[in-house]
Parts: sequence; structure tokens; C-alpha cells
Amino acid sequence: MSRFACRAALLLALSLGISAPAYAAQDCAGRLGTSRVMEVDPVGLQVGTKQFPQTLDLADREVVLTFDDGPHPGTTPAVLKALARECVRATFFLIGRHAAAHPDLVRREIAAGHTVGHHSMTHPMTLADIPYEKAVADIEKGLKADDEAAYGAGGTRPRVPFFRFPGFGSSPALLAYLKRRGIGVFGADLWASDWNPMTPEAQLTLVMERLDHAGRGIILFHDTRAQTVKMLPDFLAALKQKGYRVVHIVPPPPQTAVAP
Repeated sequence: MSRFACRAALLLALSLGISAPAYAAQDCAGRLGTSRVMEVDPVGLQVGTKQFPQTLDLADREVVLTFDDGPHPGTTPAVLKALARECVRATFFLIGRHAAAHPDLVRREIAAGHTVGHHSMTHPMTLADIPYEKAVADIEKGLKADDEAAYGAGGTRPRVPFFRFPGFGSSPALLAYLKRRGIGVFGADLWASDWNPMTPEAQLTLVMERLDHAGRGIILFHDTRAQTVKMLPDFLAALKQKGYRVVHIVPPPPQTAVAP
């Protein structure tokens, strides 16, 4: 991780009330590392070309690693270990009921320097296919559960206002609701299709072919899938070998009031 990336992560940690030692600079010589931290304004944000016309402003061979549906005690710790081994920072979009069941894992993700976003309370397939009021309630319950697991309390606004729709199942009304709430929406530019059973070797081949074709982008994995856990070390090694660089996304620090 670069000196700039470490400093940016430290500032984010302090703004979220996380102890500074968790973000101490690591010796990442010879590892893939995190090349830079991208501060992403969530207001009106809708990115990921699998769902929206635009994506993040990434340079060629820059990738953002994201994981959905966790945390899961059988798989998430191994994902965290593989990322730590290569000094890589990722973003985890949590299901609220899983976060509530395993708050220790949520806090481990944050302590390791990762970004924790939101993926609804119960993962309906999809939010767009249930009544609007129920969908909003499921989103809000998930935001609250994630923040309570991560920080001990949930407020009116999530600490990290990043959201991903389960199954990318959005609707104009729900997108407008999140926009009014100041919550950014993330899709993806490519995915590993790890919801389909396959060997880790087949999954690695598939995702690298897609990435080589795209050249950059937000990548979607699931930290609940054993095949992804087994593939991840080889995937990170392939990124390094092919000259890809990992970008870590974070929200802006909270605004502080200025005395008149």
C-alpha cells in the first residue's frame, strides 16, 4: 500500500472512530498492494456499466474489488486473510441479517482497512419486485443493522453511504429514494459469476478473460462462496503478474460545522 493510500485510510479510520493502530502502514514490498484510494462522493452516484451508463473514473488496468452477501464465518475470514497477504483493500456490501449475526466479522473488515457498504437486510430477489414500502423498509433495516454491527449504533445516515441492489434489481422509484437519502449506488463492470458452481480454476479463467477484455472496472465477487475463497490467492497473483492495480474506494470524511 502506498504512503498516500495509508494516510488516506488512516484519515478515514479516524473519521469513523476506528483506532489508528489498525491502519498502521504495512511493508507491502513485493506484494500486489493497493495503488491508490479514491474518495467517492455518494450524492447522486450510480456507477457500474452492468447496470448504469457510467462507471468510476478508473485508468487503464485499474480495478476495484467488491464482495457481496457476507459476512459468513465459514468463508469471510479466509477472504480477509488472502487480501491481507497481498496488502489489498476491498469493499464489502453486507446483508444486514448476516452483519447482525456476525458483528465480529464486520469489525474485522473495518479494522483491516476495508470499506463496508450495504446490500439490504434480507437480500430479496429483487427489491424491485416487492412493494415499494417493503423494499424501502428492507433497505433501511439493512443500513441500521450494518451500522449497529460495525460501530455499535445506527444513525439517520449510514456511516458509509454506499449501496448495491441485490441482483442489481433497482427501480426508478428506489433509485430516486436513495438519491434523496444521499446514498450512492454501485453496480459492477464485470463479475465472476460465482453464484454458478464451478471449479476455482474455471472461475479464475473466466474472470481474467472478462477483465482482460474490459481492461479495468469494478469487479463483483461473493465472500460467501467457497470457490471464490479458493480462487482468490491465484486471482491476486494474476493481477500482479499482468500489471493490474487495485483502487480502494472510500466516502468523503464527514462534514464538520464551521463556526460563523
